[in-house]
Amino acid sequence: MDMHIKIGTRGSKLALWQAYHVEELLKEAGATTEIVVIHTKGDKILDRSLSKIGSKGVFTEELEEQLLDGSVDIAVHSAKDLQSDIGEKFEVIAFLEREKINDVLASKKKVNLTDDIVVGTSSTRRIAMLRAFYPQVKIVDMRGNLQTRIAKMESGVCDALLLAYAGVHRMEYHDIIQEVLDEKTFTPAVGQGSVAIETAINIDSEKRDFVRNTCNHAETERRLLTERAFLKTVNGGCSIPVFGTASLNSENEISLNAGIISLDGQKVLRIKEQGIDPQSLGKTVGEKLLASGGKEILAEIRIEISK
Repeated sequence: MDMHIKIGTRGSKLALWQAYHVEELLKEAGATTEIVVIHTKGDKILDRSLSKIGSKGVFTEELEEQLLDGSVDIAVHSAKDLQSDIGEKFEVIAFLEREKINDVLASKKKVNLTDDIVVGTSSTRRIAMLRAFYPQVKIVDMRGNLQTRIAKMESGVCDALLLAYAGVHRMEYHDIIQEVLDEKTFTPAVGQGSVAIETAINIDSEKRDFVRNTCNHAETERRLLTERAFLKTVNGGCSIPVFGTASLNSENEISLNAGIISLDGQKVLRIKEQGIDPQSLGKTVGEKLLASGGKEILAEIRIEISK
């Protein structure tokens, strides 16, 4: 059959980079494509933090509506923006090969996190980690796409930004990276550095298989399924400072380093475990985290962000 695939994406330069990358892979495999730009709630509401808008589907809801009605066949997301529980009507059919996962300090000035600087970020995880590990740093809330944030920094709102290496790399802003943060301590968000492809479960099965076979990277998928199973177990979202990163060792065993941090940075709970099955490892680590004080920290965070 002739394979024509409609790709739904957000409209930022970074989101479009991801969509064009998927498009390229699909075209190389013989499909024809079109890109459909969809504006999400998270893109439109920039005067409030993500935790105040609500963390469920803030960057995905409108894309999912178009998947359901067939306006698009697939939706392309940053994996870290995709909520851990996407419901029964949707599935993630592919994860693209993962980029370097680290957070970076980005600035036009020569600075590092041991300096007395003002750092812009809207991520509750990054804010909590700065408070824990670099308490002298001042933090300002920074929403908007990458270009908007860089422009705000240049106008003097802050000295530096905390960003994902993947986005900085894809947008070719390497020259502003001042420091690459160690992922063992400053552990990234679940899914950071990967692109996820979501479909509605009623998609044509041939189309589904074509996209999966063309785009899915098996190693990345094992890592991401582990991290997402952890996130689902602790019921975390964009506004909750949980973190988790899985890696594969030479025996094909998965190692998961995950945890939660209180908003003030005073309590950091971290668990490291190995296993073979992504779902059971993620679930085990999530359950251990909740049982060892994570449940109380989560409750405190939810009260705090609902104020």
